[in-house]
Amino acid sequence: MISSFAGRASRRAADLAKRRSGVLLLIAALAVIGAGYAAFTPSTSAAPNDQSSAAAQQGQRLFNDSCISCHGRTLQGVPGRGPSLVGVGGAAVDFQVSSGRMPLAGQAAQAARKPPKFTDDQITQLVAYVQSYGGPEVPTGQLSSTDKDTIAEGGRLFRLNCAACHAFSTKGGALSSGKTAPNLNDATDKQIYEAMLTGPENMPVFANNQLTPDEKKAILSYVQAQKADMDQGGFGIGRSGPVPEGLVIFVIGIIALLFVTLWIAGKS
Repeated sequence: MISSFAGRASRRAADLAKRRSGVLLLIAALAVIGAGYAAFTPSTSAAPNDQSSAAAQQGQRLFNDSCISCHGRTLQGVPGRGPSLVGVGGAAVDFQVSSGRMPLAGQAAQAARKPPKFTDDQITQLVAYVQSYGGPEVPTGQLSSTDKDTIAEGGRLFRLNCAACHAFSTKGGALSSGKTAPNLNDATDKQIYEAMLTGPENMPVFANNQLTPDEKKAILSYVQAQKADMDQGGFGIGRSGPVPEGLVIFVIGIIALLFVTLWIAGKS
């Protein structure tokens, strides 16, 4: 009886020892794999640049002075005042601030374009601070072209993706709930590219899997060509087409004829 009890106890002890050794081996294997992964996997984060860090620090001071009441101390947003800026990227900030839409003077259907409140250097600093939280970066380099084939392709893409709101003439148009798609004449290439990247207001986001960078640049080329193209026949009424232009001419002509008729009748 005693010997059988002792045998069972020894077997339990042996099983427990095996389990412990198995757990220890598993932990050791995971540690080795983790160390190897950390050693051989390239780091995705670049070392911080001193200049960009200084700009971000200045941007944080500007943010605390002008933006914190609506967007929160750590960019998490304030309910009923302003959205979170975490992950929106420097492109969104550059678009909103350089076009004067932000800081917002008051609640409205949408933020209107106006002269920017900050200087170019201050905007760069704000961009650096918000960019430190991730998101699309401000585009750089040549964003549009005068190549005829590029402009033609941009026109096709604009008609497919943009004309429903901004009209074929790029002059904008009315949307629902008192909102409008803005006229693109005053927007720079960088601002239009940033708008496609970030989707401000009612505009959708056009990620690179929807419109490639080259396609975005083609659209910009078309918009710039529309700005440079003059109306050879006089005032084009926003290039809204021959029907409304003919209607305006007809109405003006009828009114002019009525005045001439009344003048002749009065003289006679």
